[in-house]
Amino acid sequence: MTKAIGGRAQGTKESEEEWLENYNYGFFHSAFPFLLPQIRLLPLGAPVLPLSRAFLDGRSLPFRQRKSGKVAQASKTTDHEKLLDWVKKDNRRMLHVVYRVGDLDRTIKFYTECLGMKLLRKRDIPEERYTNAFLGYGPEDAHFVIELTYNYGVDKYDIGTGFGHFGVAVEDVAKTVELIKIKGGKVTHEPGPVKGGTTVIAFIEDPDGYKFELLERGPTPEPLCQVMLRVGDLDRSINFYEKAFGMELLHKRDDPEYKYTIAMMGYGPEDKKAVLELTYNYGVTEYEKGNAYAQIAIGTDDVYRTAEAVKLYGGKVTRKPGPLPGINTKIMACLDPDGWKTVFVDNVDFLKELE
Repeated sequence: MTKAIGGRAQGTKESEEEWLENYNYGFFHSAFPFLLPQIRLLPLGAPVLPLSRAFLDGRSLPFRQRKSGKVAQASKTTDHEKLLDWVKKDNRRMLHVVYRVGDLDRTIKFYTECLGMKLLRKRDIPEERYTNAFLGYGPEDAHFVIELTYNYGVDKYDIGTGFGHFGVAVEDVAKTVELIKIKGGKVTHEPGPVKGGTTVIAFIEDPDGYKFELLERGPTPEPLCQVMLRVGDLDRSINFYEKAFGMELLHKRDDPEYKYTIAMMGYGPEDKKAVLELTYNYGVTEYEKGNAYAQIAIGTDDVYRTAEAVKLYGGKVTRKPGPLPGINTKIMACLDPDGWKTVFVDNVDFLKELE
């Protein structure tokens, strides 16, 4: 005598797999699936609930949760990849570097007479008690320039230990240094080849104590060519500037003798574009920022997507993307992992400002 087990006769030659397949097919195609037995007993007597259609086709809650989690993760990864790709393709350029000085006219005189810069424009904002002056080697729509800020009544600032120097390319370093000496400038490093290389360099200080490295080069489209900042973790900074800012690591050099490593980051070759020089001194993880150096401004086609990338890769957005009151120029301000500030400016709005 055989016993019926959930519609299957015990003792038949039908395999367990065949029975399950037939059982489920009947369940799915029966006009009255609710008439099927609710429990079947295996030969060992263990109660087993029948497999539901939802369980078998993946619509049960555990399946849905696992599937939706994977889909969400895949979607998130794809979004990150798209954002990273957009950052790399964005139309970016270093626009200007901003810092504070104690005597605007004195600084303008030094930069124009000693370094050969031109005063591009000047604006006074009496209601907010400050004046700006823009200086450089060519028009702002195509060159990296300096934006000086003079705050009424403030004649001295703390440069701190984190800011390094600005770089200026000249055709004859020795001749430039002699001119600076005649004008009363301070030379802190006489002309000579860079350690371990052949490029002739010198270091000077402007009237406020900002250091400038003079680099001997042939004619270049971008004489104002470097901003050097010190960082506490070079690999972290390189990763951030590559992914969040879309910069390229142009080259990296380690100097064990003097215990420092530098990385040149930028949007093009350093003989044609202004670059950011990041310096890591062995064992030093923090620096004093002071209150003199302010920020670098970079052009972008979309300040909103730029803010997303900055947050994604470890930066801190200090001013949400949007238009400035009064002039409607869209900007976004942020800090890198070391606290150095950068302002991104909408490219179209920036050009409108210059009209």
